[in-house]
This record gives sequence, structure tokens and C-alpha cells, in this order.
Amino acid sequence: MRFIDLSHRIEENMLTYKGLPAPVMCDFLSRSDSRSLYENGAEFSIQTIKMVGNTGTYLDSPFHRYADGKDLADLTLASVAHLDVVVVKSNDMAIGPDAFEGIEFAEKAVLVRTGWDVHWRTDRYFENHPFLTAAAANYLVTGGAALVGIDSHNIDDTRGRDRPVHTILLGKDIPICEHMTGLDQLPAHGARFYAVPPKLVAFGTFPVRAFAIV
Repeated sequence: MRFIDLSHRIEENMLTYKGLPAPVMCDFLSRSDSRSLYENGAEFSIQTIKMVGNTGTYLDSPFHRYADGKDLADLTLASVAHLDVVVVKSNDMAIGPDAFEGIEFAEKAVLVRTGWDVHWRTDRYFENHPFLTAAAANYLVTGGAALVGIDSHNIDDTRGRDRPVHTILLGKDIPICEHMTGLDQLPAHGARFYAVPPKLVAFGTFPVRAFAIV
């Protein structure tokens, strides 16, 4: 049994999405300041972080798109943990339903491997990235996908202002995991996937430590 990390590290000043702020991290209680509070050489460090939910590798719940959709606290563990995995490789920029034809993915996490994660933290990562088409999203809904992930900048085409894939998948209570990495380490079938966010109320998106067990 192997654990495969599918998440990017979160670091200060790391830009995940253009137009959204990078995380700011600092000490709330430094080790040196804590020494006066404890005895026998004990010291502790407590950090604080300010960031948007769309930071690093994150999970979208239906509330991200729909005001009456399930927020992160409403997601069942069964919807984001211990899911059978199907890894689908595509070299296309616009990934259509043909990429998923002939693949059994009902009640499974469909992870789309594009290789775009090699551009993480470069300017190229944000431009002309791979994405799913609306037809692909509808195909995944019809086929009963439990969760859909991608190792690209966005599961939708960001060259326009429409977001049909988010609209379609989240409208059917199918969580989305974006900005993944390391999908090349997974077999096409047989792994188990986990992407569990904190139990946050009235939050639609938050970073996860996405991983798979092979």
C-alpha cells in the first residue's frame, strides 16, 4: 500500500488564481514570546493565515456555485473519501466526452490527468490551460461520476466568463477538485481517493490535502 500526495504545497505569497490574493502567514504567538508563558523550557508556536478558499489544491462544494447548495460542512464523508478512482489522460486543451467513452466511472472519482501541473507557479499555468467542455460535464453526470478532479488551472475554460462545467457538476452535487498534481503516479484504475475539507459552514471552497492510496 502506497500513499500518493496529489496536492500542492501552500506557501506565503503563492498565487493560485490571478485576481485572487496570495496567502499571508505570520506568527500569532512566536516561540520566543511563548517562553514567558511556560516553564521547564517549554515553548510553542501558533501561526495565523489569511487566505481565500481558492488556494492551492482545493475542493469546490455546490455552495461555491449555488446559494442553496451544500456547503463544505454539508458534504458527506462518503462523497469525498475512500472513492474508487479512474484516471483519464488527455492531451487536448478542450476535453470533450470522447475522453471518457468506454470507461466505467459510475460512483467513482474521475481524475483528469493533463500534465498541466508542470507549469504550477509560472505565468504559463494561467493561460490556455486544459479544461472540460460542457458536453464532457454532462457526460460525466449521466455516467454517475461521484467527484471530478483535474490537474489544471481550472476545470472550466477561463478565456470567457461562462463556467458551464462548474454549473453542471455542482448542480448535481458532484464536488470538484482543482489544481491537483502528481496524477502521473496513479494507475488508471484501482486507487482510492481522499479530498476531505474542514467542516466549514457557509463556505463553498477550501484547500484539501488530496491523496490516493494505491
